[in-house]
Amino acid sequence: MECPMPTININDDAAIKEIFTMCKSIAIIGLSPDPLKDSHKVAKYLQDHGFKIYPIYPKEEMILGEKVYRSLSEIEEKVDMVDMFRKPEIANVLIEEVLKRKDIKVFWLQLGIINNEACIKAKEHGIKAVQNKCTKIEYERLMK
Repeated sequence: MECPMPTININDDAAIKEIFTMCKSIAIIGLSPDPLKDSHKVAKYLQDHGFKIYPIYPKEEMILGEKVYRSLSEIEEKVDMVDMFRKPEIANVLIEEVLKRKDIKVFWLQLGIINNEACIKAKEHGIKAVQNKCTKIEYERLMK
């Protein structure tokens, strides 16, 4: 299913490359401690490629050697990107948390996750939004 991209054309490789170049820290929303889950594989890959990750998960104390947070608001350090592995409707709540912070530049909804309303809201506040794309796949494809 093709979906509209409110802030950048999802086929605009230059814009996605720019995102990876400018972002150094990523809050992973729904980062599972299970190494077989996609969120874990993606987070590990990003971590292995130099990104500082901030796991957000309702349980656990540590995932991938990083302190686990219960919400985005608990992270005191600078966060450049939010990468969401949750149901699409969660994006409506998450974008409100994102907007309370002044440091987040990118709102990324993982492959299979589409929420135009949340992405449009991000755009209206100057935040780049990507949906229905995998950070790992895009990084491998464009930055290798």
